[in-house]
Amino acid sequence: MTAEPAWILEFDAVSKRFGDTVTADRLSLTVARGAFVTFLGPSGSGKSTALRMVAGLERPDSGRILIEGRDVAGVAPWRRNLGMVFQHYAVFPHMTVAQNVAYGLKMRNVPHHARSQRVREMLDLVGLPGFENRDITRLSGGEQQRVALARALAPQPRMLLLDEPLSALDEKIRREMQSELKHIQRKTGTTFLYVTHDQEEALTMSDAIAVLNQGMCAQYDPPEVLFRRPRNRFVASFFRGCNVLDAECRMTSDGQLMLTVGGAEIVLPTTTSAASKSQVSIAVRCENLLLGTRAQSSAARFAARVEDIIYRGTNVDHVLRFADGQVVLATSTRRELNDGEASVIVGCDPANIVVLEP
Repeated sequence: MTAEPAWILEFDAVSKRFGDTVTADRLSLTVARGAFVTFLGPSGSGKSTALRMVAGLERPDSGRILIEGRDVAGVAPWRRNLGMVFQHYAVFPHMTVAQNVAYGLKMRNVPHHARSQRVREMLDLVGLPGFENRDITRLSGGEQQRVALARALAPQPRMLLLDEPLSALDEKIRREMQSELKHIQRKTGTTFLYVTHDQEEALTMSDAIAVLNQGMCAQYDPPEVLFRRPRNRFVASFFRGCNVLDAECRMTSDGQLMLTVGGAEIVLPTTTSAASKSQVSIAVRCENLLLGTRAQSSAARFAARVEDIIYRGTNVDHVLRFADGQVVLATSTRRELNDGEASVIVGCDPANIVVLEP
């Protein structure tokens, strides 16, 4: 027997434009079978277009999209065996909950008894047992989205495509649904391809995240790698709480990298991308900057002027200006400085400083 390939989906140098707008620019990446993969990026980055090309609702101008190793160019959407959940629930208002969930099964001529059993299984899965005969229009937004999810999963699609399905829900329900979606994905083993512009949503649910920018993949990594080790300035700037600074650099006689930034000098192990450059960009997360007495033992220390202190409930943001004029944000779980303090020492572990690619 031939083993199933590890990749269920591949974008092979896919390009797409609408007039002068480029929504995919030689996009290349693979999606592992059974993974929860998210396309994340700002509006206009090409997230939804990429999803629609997988679904067959748009065709690439060039390149290939392969599902289970097969180029699906020319394959009709309804023959791709994919499920889709939209931002707007798209439930059928004239049908009961059971009729909504069973719709795809009915179109596939699944016998009535098997349909009924599958509907019950799906409603149990999405946390709506006993809802079969409910009027769909009487359900809350979160319940309707659960019905839409059950309907998409009922025919056992090889992939489920989700285009910002939680954006219409209020914050409390959205957070509950994030946990539910990940639980359902793990339980079913279905590959989820998810689109969102919400960073927290992507980090919470995903096995891997592709950060898109102007139709290109800026970085494709597990959430923690993206969050803590961004590869380039766009990705670093995209995630909240990441300070991006300009630094001068030179090689020391013993082969280490000397950065001059914020009026201080920092020694880092050599990185190939920065070794030959005199100017680089670096990233350091706001929670990795220490203030006052906590900064004294840090290997990297900076003198800073206090610009502002902002209370945000669980966190306090300290807005600081370094000696070279660059502004950074340092975040902690409590107020670190007293009212009236005009200056402070800022510390950082050099291991938490990331040298960015151009």
